[in-house]
Amino acid sequence: MTTLNGLTPWRHDLAGCLHADMASLLAFHGRDPLEVLGAAWEFFYRPGDVRREEYYFPCKPGTSLLASMAPHHPVRSVWHHPADAEQGWAQVREAVAGGRPVAVTVDNFELPFRPAYQDVHANHMILVHGFDEERGTVRVMDAVPPRFDGEIPLSRLAAARDSGNEIEHDRDMFFTDAPIANRWLDIEIDEDRFPAFDRAFVRRVIEANGRSFRAPQDLDAAPALTGLAGQRTFLDGMAKRRAAGEDIRDELFVTSGVLLATTALHADWLAHAARDFDVPELAEAARQVERTAHHWSAVRILAARTSTSTGTGTGTRTRTRTGPTTADQLVRRFDELMDDQQRALRELDRALTVL
Repeated sequence: MTTLNGLTPWRHDLAGCLHADMASLLAFHGRDPLEVLGAAWEFFYRPGDVRREEYYFPCKPGTSLLASMAPHHPVRSVWHHPADAEQGWAQVREAVAGGRPVAVTVDNFELPFRPAYQDVHANHMILVHGFDEERGTVRVMDAVPPRFDGEIPLSRLAAARDSGNEIEHDRDMFFTDAPIANRWLDIEIDEDRFPAFDRAFVRRVIEANGRSFRAPQDLDAAPALTGLAGQRTFLDGMAKRRAAGEDIRDELFVTSGVLLATTALHADWLAHAARDFDVPELAEAARQVERTAHHWSAVRILAARTSTSTGTGTGTRTRTRTGPTTADQLVRRFDELMDDQQRALRELDRALTVL
């Protein structure tokens, strides 16, 4: 039996499995998850790049998933794409046997500890940190409620990792219709270049984030939307497409989930810095950033309530929810979000004068 000690669950109420798993892996390697994952706050989106995965994150070209999540730190992740289930388990087994817990993609439909077991398909991510070949079991951790850290049959994990993740009915929403394909990832940290969490680092991060939001952008030439200008373009486009009757539910729901998580984590990061360095102005900025995060939570709810078209394999049918979200509702929420976000950036400017 092989079990790695030192892997602990980490959870933020406004973030999903991606941040939870990356946080646990960072902590396993001796790094504070909030200090790493909470530093970045930006807008970056390549139109059409959204994927039906609970662990979706918009990565910049040439940048790994973890490096995109934590651009202020020398960290990276490596995706592995096995040829089949047998090779997929051989690779994961080798990593765990060598002392490295890893994250694996799975279908909730196949996992006995998930509420969706044998009911709803969804593209999820969990951690593997042990196995018992004699008993045919594997040790997995999932910090997403209901939290689980224990053994399951290796056959169940294999089914979850090899799932086609098909849409079977109208409860298979958001994170389905994309094969799991036995993918897995691990992380790497450049210890020699890792920055200290001090006042100078906090100042550099806030300044860099502010420049990113305020940088001018040629929206006609850029392949990706960035900063406040790109965010405004993205939101206006969502409202216009909704008004035209286009199905925007999945794209808006998935992308706003990323922005909800990163904004909420940054608010906590600022509050952490305010306590550590006794800077009340940072605490006030943190409250304003948190307010912005809750706008993204509202956007996500509005996205889920739009009318949708769902493929069934034999055709397409339209499902209209009670009181579907209108374009006007989206516009009002988007305007409030942008106004509060700019207030947050002004509060951060004020905090920089005393940091």
